[in-house]
Amino acid sequence: MSEDFGPTFITVTDEDGKEIVLEFVDALEYNGQMYQAFFPAETEGEEEDPDAGLVILKTIHEDGEDLLSTLDSDEELEAVYEQFMELLFSDEEE
Repeated sequence: MSEDFGPTFITVTDEDGKEIVLEFVDALEYNGQMYQAFFPAETEGEEEDPDAGLVILKTIHEDGEDLLSTLDSDEELEAVYEQFMELLFSDEEE
């Protein structure tokens, strides 16, 4: 994805009803499933969360729309996280 126009942000609602602004990092396909990685965006007036890290969501195509969903298992999360780390850090090595 090109950053010619600046970063891309989305707003999602967590299970407690709290809105969270995420900054898009990258996307990849793994085992036939599309995944997107985000970092929580810093917002004015909020303390920085030291536990905030990479947020990985999968893209699900439902009723003609692409929806973002949490991953089904810790194993899936770990495998996809490793794929993103390889992708993100391979760019630095070049």
